[in-house]
Amino acid sequence: MGRKTVEGKAGETSGYRRAMYRNLVTDLLGYGKITTTEGKVKQVRRLAEKMITLGKRGGLHSRRQALSFIFDEQVTEKVFSELAERFAQRPGGYTRATKLGRRLGDGAAMVQLELVE
Repeated sequence: MGRKTVEGKAGETSGYRRAMYRNLVTDLLGYGKITTTEGKVKQVRRLAEKMITLGKRGGLHSRRQALSFIFDEQVTEKVFSELAERFAQRPGGYTRATKLGRRLGDGAAMVQLELVE
């Protein structure tokens, strides 16, 4: 028996997909911007905004929830200190997506996702 996959996801298992999104969110919060495909950006944006909201909320429970999702403890610390202060007065919309055109190899629509100032 093979691993279970979701229809239309090109053979990706749910565990692989979750790990990939966790990596992308960790990189976005750590570096401030990432470049990936349009489909991935839609999911990563939602998850990253959730992590920043946890940082703004503060508290032990929120910190533990963020630590269970973000791979790097230093990035989690950055979310709760720097990013929470930076977005304290902002009610949402912490990210900006900029379309970059199509990738040469397979024609996939590429997007740069970055944290707003």
